[in-house]
Amino acid sequence: MSTCHIALLRGINVGTAKRVAMAELRILVAELGYTEVRTLLNSGNVVFHGKVKSAPAAAAEIEAALLARTGVAARVMLLQRDELDAIVAACPLGDKPDGARVLIYLLRPGYARAPLASLAAGSWGEEVLVLGERAAYLWCPDGALESRAAAALGKLLGDTTTARNWNTLCKLQALAHAR
Repeated sequence: MSTCHIALLRGINVGTAKRVAMAELRILVAELGYTEVRTLLNSGNVVFHGKVKSAPAAAAEIEAALLARTGVAARVMLLQRDELDAIVAACPLGDKPDGARVLIYLLRPGYARAPLASLAAGSWGEEVLVLGERAAYLWCPDGALESRAAAALGKLLGDTTTARNWNTLCKLQALAHAR
């Protein structure tokens, strides 16, 4: 049985660096043997179906193919549809008035929880930082660029994570459930 997966590429098409056309990305993923390949927005969100040996192996395969084909190096976070569903369902900030200002930092299995728990316990003024099982959820009412908590998360997590806003995750979830 084919499983639905979501690949989230970190840091592509931000400004003028690391440009990747979504049409080219769809072709690349399809050439790896996956089916029903669709992208969302222009920021490296790919929904596809297929069997994978493991999420890390499939992510590494996409990373290597992307580098070989385009010369762009980008980390890939791979989730199954049910994992994305759980991350969305667990979001304690989905009721905020502007979903573009709710950021979800996706965490790889086995991440170091203690440093993140310390950050989440900190005082962030109007910002709210909540640590979940597979994600850190951040409300940044003044936007990500002005967020002290986002800066702290970025410094702590480096390139081991990628973040998407609430609106994008909900659209990805809907795309993952559409056939």
